Amino acid sequence: MAIESSGGDGGAPSGGARTKARAEAMRPAGGLPDRLVTVFAVAAGMAVANIYYAHPLLTSIASAFGVGSTAAALVVTASTAGYTVGLALLVPLGDTVNRRRLLVALLLVTAVGQAASAAAPTVTALIVLSGLMAVTAVGAPLLVAFAAALARPEQRGRVTGRMLSGVLLGVLLARTGAGLLAQWTGSWRSVFAVAAVGMLVLAALLWRLLPDLEPAERLGYFTLLRSVASVVAQEPLLRLRCLYGFLTFASFSVFWTSAAFLLAEPPYAYGEALIGAFGLLGAAGALAARFMGPLVDRGRDRLASTLLYVANLAAWGLLALDGGHLLVCLVLGVLLLDFGVQGAQVTNLGVLYRLRPEARSRITMAYMSAYFLGGAAGSALSGVVHSAAGWAGVCAAGGGLAALVLVLWAVEQARTPRP
Repeated sequence: MAIESSGGDGGAPSGGARTKARAEAMRPAGGLPDRLVTVFAVAAGMAVANIYYAHPLLTSIASAFGVGSTAAALVVTASTAGYTVGLALLVPLGDTVNRRRLLVALLLVTAVGQAASAAAPTVTALIVLSGLMAVTAVGAPLLVAFAAALARPEQRGRVTGRMLSGVLLGVLLARTGAGLLAQWTGSWRSVFAVAAVGMLVLAALLWRLLPDLEPAERLGYFTLLRSVASVVAQEPLLRLRCLYGFLTFASFSVFWTSAAFLLAEPPYAYGEALIGAFGLLGAAGALAARFMGPLVDRGRDRLASTLLYVANLAAWGLLALDGGHLLVCLVLGVLLLDFGVQGAQVTNLGVLYRLRPEARSRITMAYMSAYFLGGAAGSALSGVVHSAAGWAGVCAAGGGLAALVLVLWAVEQARTPRP
């Protein structure tokens, strides 16, 4: 692929200016219609759900293969790690190839991976297949960046909020749907089979509905990957928000990876359907967080971030009280945790999308790679601390991560002059 020059002669616009002008020209005259935002958000939720279907099924998977909770949790860790690889290697292509074609191709390969997971003969095979499937299940960040590129500047925070609500709803409702389907059919394998069919249907719909737009600039693949590193190196705000995203999602994953084990044990002793239903609680918190987008649009991202990081830490205080099996504390903790994490995601990306309009896929890739790498680390940590120290260890790990985010944020605010 040709690489566009960044230079110019005389009074000619620079390559960067021409690229930005082409990016602006691709935007629909009236901005992104609400109907299409809804399509984008639903599709993003369905795409990201692929790496979360296993969460309420871990006890069933452990029982089916005769393994412990630590081994079963590796299914989640592998899928999150695979997703991170996909973010690093595939998402940057959204800035340099036709996004509609890329998205449809990835969904078709994901469908094959889910079908293979449904037939996994051993837990090792399931772990490997889950990781490989997740590499191509990166439609959500591509759709988020696509929607941001099509939105007008004044609607971008709101659109990003709706998109990320769709993503987190996909994360949470994946658990609900997986739990209900597994209990209804009596088999965890049915969940992955249905997911494969869902990806085929989604691929067909997106092929019909998404705009068929060529990229604003074309870079060679390895040049593109180097440009991601360059963007990260040149933008200290991006590095900082990546760190916050890593720690926040790690804390989130610490809870949700071990939640299935907590709820399956006495005194709850819930089945897969009830375990999955806890995703509905998180969905309520995620929906509430969409209102952070307008705050970011009004330049109140400092206030939003402070409130959200405090909410994350407070959530872990409530979840720790569930060591005494207080269901109300568990419910309130889930609501607050998911509100805080989703709101932080909306705020972080809303801030970052102001940096470079022509590089939103690369910014998304850098941030989401850090975000889901944190998720993989949190999932792995959760399985270890749950086996070693039970629910108290889970709360100590998750709460410690949430506290670290708040401390780092406070230090940054103390060093940053007020505008």
